[in-house]
Amino acid sequence: MEPPRRTPRRALRTVIVLGILLAVHVLSATPAFADTVDPTLPATPPPSGVTVDINGIDGTPSASILTLIGITLLSVAPALLLMMSSFTKIFVVLAMTRNALSLPTIPPNQVLAGLSLFLTLFIMWPVLTEIHTVAVQPYTDGGLTFTDAVGAASDPLRTWMLQFTREEDLALMTRFSGADNPDDPASTPLITLIPAFMISELRAAFIIGFVIFVPFLVIDLVVAAALMSMGMMMLPPVMISLPFKILLFLLVDGWGLILRTLVQSYAGSG
Repeated sequence: MEPPRRTPRRALRTVIVLGILLAVHVLSATPAFADTVDPTLPATPPPSGVTVDINGIDGTPSASILTLIGITLLSVAPALLLMMSSFTKIFVVLAMTRNALSLPTIPPNQVLAGLSLFLTLFIMWPVLTEIHTVAVQPYTDGGLTFTDAVGAASDPLRTWMLQFTREEDLALMTRFSGADNPDDPASTPLITLIPAFMISELRAAFIIGFVIFVPFLVIDLVVAAALMSMGMMMLPPVMISLPFKILLFLLVDGWGLILRTLVQSYAGSG
């Protein structure tokens, strides 16, 4: 005897009943929530600081620090040379001498700069020696910190610049800065002293240059008058006066006279 065949209607009814039971089970499930936790402030990190020790094991500066300081000084050396030494005055005087001779490119700028540099080292050698004694050597031996060494090195340089800075220029820069007048020139800050020193050096250089220009100007006037009297107006007077200028400069030992004047203007600076 054959088993009864399941009709499609009965199968559909079974599927619907199973779907209803599954939906009732899902809807009756209670959602689960996590336990609530009160918010708390984050922990405050302990205070910390960064300490950098630039000294070596024995208390002296390490080789890497000395190398870094040396490279830094080389990068700012041109500015220091122009602002805090006799280089500016010497170079300006030599350049004005060259122009007075009507030789705008002879000697070239490299020669004038080299001569000015070595004259500056010669003039400021006592000051540099004192800086090495009171600042550089104690710092390399570990006896001074870097800050103390900078302060010790600035004192001899400040004293030297004050010797050749006019009080009028110092008062002018103090007034420009808006600061109170210092009790004495030695307490003038470097930010005020350096521009005042440069102004004084430029003034002294222009005075020397004016004295150098006068005799060569006389030669130009005499040659121009002679050419005018002879009707040779088309001939440039500079071409005729140049040999006489060079001859006069050689007869009076011009280079030696100028360099002697420049060096003696700083006599006793050490």
